[in-house]
Amino acid sequence: MRFLALAALLCATCFAKPPAVTSVRLYVIDCGRLKVDDPSRFDFKKEELKTLDFSVGCYLIAHPKGVMIWDVGVVPDSMFKNGQGVKAYATSTKTLTSQMAAAGYTPADVNYFVLSHYHWDHIGNAALFAKSTWLVERIEHDTLFGPTPPERITPDQYQPLAKSKTVYLPNRDYDVFGDGTVIIKPAYGHTPGHNVLVVKLAKTGTVVLSGDLYHYPEEVTTGKVPHIDYNKDRTRDAREAVTKLLKSTGGKLWIQHDLVQFQTLKKAPDFYE
Repeated sequence: MRFLALAALLCATCFAKPPAVTSVRLYVIDCGRLKVDDPSRFDFKKEELKTLDFSVGCYLIAHPKGVMIWDVGVVPDSMFKNGQGVKAYATSTKTLTSQMAAAGYTPADVNYFVLSHYHWDHIGNAALFAKSTWLVERIEHDTLFGPTPPERITPDQYQPLAKSKTVYLPNRDYDVFGDGTVIIKPAYGHTPGHNVLVVKLAKTGTVVLSGDLYHYPEEVTTGKVPHIDYNKDRTRDAREAVTKLLKSTGGKLWIQHDLVQFQTLKKAPDFYE
């Protein structure tokens, strides 16, 4: 009897469905931290910044019509051994999938996979979502699968996406679920195909996930643009467009690498709605 009870429990777990939602939910997942010793590539001196290190956020959006994930961390889950965290320049203490599971989701539940851009600290677990529909700027796709991938990228982390169902974004706002609640918005400059995500929540209001449009909150107040950006003028134009959006909607900007702000956000399995 004990064996049958255990088997039934395991079976129920295997076939468990993700939570049913009637409005949009936004889950914040802690995907680690980056150690920054020298912020000069962001045009700052150490003493000009409140905090040097970066947070690494992953974000799960649950919509009545499906599930989407935005950015998938820097440390692949495959690097975790015996439940131990990974400590290096990039540090992580919890896997992405374990935090998803705490909220009731698995990679198989994710309908849409989206990266703000192709940099190594946003793409770590991309291979887990090869069966999702990949929404991507063509130039970002072609850079990843071209002859010279971006530096620090490990191709095995995203190579399975070559067989994914792929939808190329149209170089303008893209309404993921068709009702205006989850919008992928072009914000080119940091990379040629960089985007931000606009999420409209019934109680919280509008939230803009920055990708790397900003890294430090001090960039907002000083207007400084990192030296590493592909096109600094386009970054400035994108920031202006996002600022107008925030003013018109009364929205909030979540700077994904802002460690201080990120630490104030509630994490999965809690959510914003």
